Amino acid sequence: MSIWGKLLGGATGFALGGPLGALLGGLAGHAVDHVRSTTQRLVGTDGPIGDAEASHDTDDNTRKIAFTIAVIVLGAKMAKADGTVRRSEIRAFREVFHVPPEELDNVGRIFNQARRDSRGYEPYAKQMARLFRHSPHVLEELLNGLFHIARADGVVTEGELAYLRDLARIFALDQAAWERVYAGNMPEGPDNPYTVLGVDPDASDADIKAAYRQLVRENHPDRLTAQGMPREFVDTANDKLATINEAFETIRKQRGLT
Repeated sequence: MSIWGKLLGGATGFALGGPLGALLGGLAGHAVDHVRSTTQRLVGTDGPIGDAEASHDTDDNTRKIAFTIAVIVLGAKMAKADGTVRRSEIRAFREVFHVPPEELDNVGRIFNQARRDSRGYEPYAKQMARLFRHSPHVLEELLNGLFHIARADGVVTEGELAYLRDLARIFALDQAAWERVYAGNMPEGPDNPYTVLGVDPDASDADIKAAYRQLVRENHPDRLTAQGMPREFVDTANDKLATINEAFETIRKQRGLT
């Protein structure tokens, strides 16, 4: 079964906890207040991290579902903040993330529930930041997926850009991570390929090669899926890997590296 077919199980909401679990629990037919009271002890909304969410060994299936729900919910919040939901954004979501036709209704239910939800985007983003705090490149890929939705019609608005920057802040992503995501989604790309690799322009050739190899390892789709990114999001991960390769190739040509 694809990740999309696993989204609305009632047990999934309880396993996730926090605002993501409450939203899922409500859609699955559970009373949201009951979900909140049950899961608040585990994760809270903004409070201390509970044992379930703090564990680096959180169930792999739960992490993958959390990632998928977060893309939908944070995408809906971005559309709400931007003031409108464009058909191109919905189409891009379906095509980029390979949503099968039979699951479109469920994805739409989650999207609409998130738009109606009175919470801001921050509680959801903070829950993801806690859940994947040991896997920052998965959070980077979540931001990358949202960027894909924002640029679906060829234009990323100032409001969407500000929203995405704030998510990067909540996720505690550094400037190099932002540059990698930005470069892969904006036509002008980065001004400085060194920033994409997270190295200084005066870094040694050996340091640049080491930084490049490390980024390739850490952003390989197989590694990301092992850390909680669903297979359905591999295409966007490959796009980011291409951005890293392009940055290194630019530096390699400038420096005459072999």
